[in-house]
Amino acid sequence: MPTYAYACKDCGHAFDIVQSFSDSSLTSCPECEGILRKKFNSVGVVFKGSGFYRTDSRDSKGSTVSAAPAAPAATPAPAAAPAAAAAAS
Repeated sequence: MPTYAYACKDCGHAFDIVQSFSDSSLTSCPECEGILRKKFNSVGVVFKGSGFYRTDSRDSKGSTVSAAPAAPAATPAPAAAPAAAAAAS
């Protein structure tokens, strides 16, 4: 379960509380019954090193897929001309 940080707008009392995702946010200060606000902190996960940025896996051309050498295309056999087939019969 995540830990949320709250601060009172009236008296400045700050505290952390463990709450479930489905729990509603707290609204009143336990010290003075004032209005609470939820404080947001930076994310606890930091990605370091190569491979985490969009440009790390790209080559200078901007392609993300490495090009494999293409096999030569087979040329189809020419079809018999209809006029030549009719003259032969």
